[in-house]
Amino acid sequence: MFSRKKQPPIKSLIAQGTRIEGDVLFAEGMRIDGHVVGDIRAAAEQPSILVISETAQVEGAIHADHVIVNGQVVGPVHAAELLELQPRAKITGNVHYKALEMHQGAVIAGQLCPVAVLLEEKPPLKLASNGQ
Repeated sequence: MFSRKKQPPIKSLIAQGTRIEGDVLFAEGMRIDGHVVGDIRAAAEQPSILVISETAQVEGAIHADHVIVNGQVVGPVHAAELLELQPRAKITGNVHYKALEMHQGAVIAGQLCPVAVLLEEKPPLKLASNGQ
């Protein structure tokens, strides 16, 4: 899990009042205060952090190591390490995470999917009465 001291620096900002239509690929850290219509994905080569502030709106899938949400997201959220949901977070879509921190007031309209559960494949059950 991320140590608070070793977080990547925030190098990109989508400011309040800005609307981006299309997919966004970023490296290290990014903060969104505006509106993004499209998928947001962190580069896989290095640790990443994505901050979605309380003024932000995202319509699309999110993929990053550490995701902090305090705004609105419509779409699935994939946090490879840590997903932090702050009090004004509202997510409409499934969330996939390794570790989850959820504050009172945060809302998720979708399924909670821990990454460890997704990686475990269980063999199908065979019933003795079927003769199989």
